[in-house]
Amino acid sequence: MKGFADLYALLDETTKTGAKVEALRQYFATAPPADAAWAVYFLIGRKPRQVVATGRLRAWAAEAAGIPDWLFQESYDAVGDIAETIALLLPPPETSSDRPLAEWIETRLLPLRGRDEDAQRSAMLDAWAELDDRQRFVWNKLISGGFRVGVSQQLVTRALGEAAGIDPAVVAHRLMGDWEPSEAFFARLTALDAADADLSRPYPFFLAYALEQPLEELGDRADWQAEWKWDGIRSQLIRRGGQTFLWSRGEELVTERYPEIAAIGDALPDGTAIDGEILPCSEGRVLPFAQLQRRIGRKAVTKSILAQVPVVLVAYDLMESQGDDVRARPLRDRREALAQTIESLLAETPAFRSRVWLSPIVEDATWEGLAESWTTSRDRQAEGLMLKRRDSAYGVGRRRGDWWKWKVQPHTIDAVLIAAQRGSGKRASLYTDYTFGVWDDAGKLVTIAKAYSGLTDAEIRRVDAFVRRNMVEKFGPVRTVKPELVFELAFEGLNRSPRHKSGIAVRFPRILRWREDKPAAEADSLATVRALLPEEGSEEKAGTTKSTKGTKEPG
Repeated sequence: MKGFADLYALLDETTKTGAKVEALRQYFATAPPADAAWAVYFLIGRKPRQVVATGRLRAWAAEAAGIPDWLFQESYDAVGDIAETIALLLPPPETSSDRPLAEWIETRLLPLRGRDEDAQRSAMLDAWAELDDRQRFVWNKLISGGFRVGVSQQLVTRALGEAAGIDPAVVAHRLMGDWEPSEAFFARLTALDAADADLSRPYPFFLAYALEQPLEELGDRADWQAEWKWDGIRSQLIRRGGQTFLWSRGEELVTERYPEIAAIGDALPDGTAIDGEILPCSEGRVLPFAQLQRRIGRKAVTKSILAQVPVVLVAYDLMESQGDDVRARPLRDRREALAQTIESLLAETPAFRSRVWLSPIVEDATWEGLAESWTTSRDRQAEGLMLKRRDSAYGVGRRRGDWWKWKVQPHTIDAVLIAAQRGSGKRASLYTDYTFGVWDDAGKLVTIAKAYSGLTDAEIRRVDAFVRRNMVEKFGPVRTVKPELVFELAFEGLNRSPRHKSGIAVRFPRILRWREDKPAAEADSLATVRALLPEEGSEEKAGTTKSTKGTKEPG
């Protein structure tokens, strides 16, 4: 635990990529394998479900600190992080634990889930008494399910590759899918032999950066493949060893949730892996993402929901063919092989035409023509275009240069700040989490969105000062404020939602700018926001909208 707590501190204290990688490399090179396996598990964002309720942790910590509940709450409001608050309030430690991280997790943390409250309380008090300040903080993070630190999975795989002397891409592949942290797993993860036998394991997804330069600077238009960027669930459909596996980009096995896609996998040749997108689609029309949300998270998929929200797999790329990893081949070759795979599949089972499409290529010969097609993206329920160099390999993670995403401009509205609460971590002492409203037909402000990003540090401090001077009411950590400040918000899409008071749900809201030039009375109305909603039933057939210029038919 001491080594892992020290690693956490090193990672948290630096913003330099090289320093983070070196700290990780040294840890993986020296830590016991079982500890290293658990460290990888947590560092790449995996975590067990919260084992002790937050309310209990607060009560026991206040008891151990000898303070009343109100003082704990005030301390938490000032700090903004439950793990840090508890670590700061507990009595000074008298010891520092030398127990391995794996022992703390496997014999102290995980068994707590099935124990009664008294047993949990006793175990937590014993743990706090045994750990020093730094260890307590990390322990609290793990117990509360809030462990996060400023490293990406790509940095972790890079450090593991350097420590083990293997290609980070091999490490990334081995980290995909289901696995349990253990000494044996870490040995397989860092083994020099790159041959892996796990039938279900997906490949790391290749991701794109947002387009950063004018189209013309990309070079010859003929060197680039353009496809629609759909708004669905990025996935991999894999057929190996007579079994089908459907993975989401979140590394979740979702085969049982999409049986119509699993049936396609059952018909694929053994040794096939396809990168694609699961989209809600009815009678050839791509539906809004809100429809797909009705199926996301369902463990039991009923006949009713299957009928109401049918889905299609849009096939983007081929990563494995006849058991061979083909990711290093040029995109043009992979695309041709993918087309042959889909054509053979549909020739044998024509009924699959409504379930799987070959991603349509936008064939405009010039950048100007492509820009014109790009403007029709929203008509197709697409987010924009993907631009892929035809000679590019299928990479690992997010890379600049070969793949770009060119998204349409977001929707924007002017909304009024109506409430705020403190942030977390370094922003724990500032009001940085904002709630915004627009004017309804009765002239009252109704909540439309919450946003946490988009302001500069200087602007955040100014808004924080405004909130403190203009509080109206308190609702737990939330403070309502006088409706005076107006901000321009951007969001990727919006849909009707009976669960929201406004009747509208917005996707990925963020602050574009502070409209200091505009009084609250001139902020947008709910009617203005409603006008941005797609008309019900107006979704056009994918690839065959009113403007079919330059687009091949699906499938």
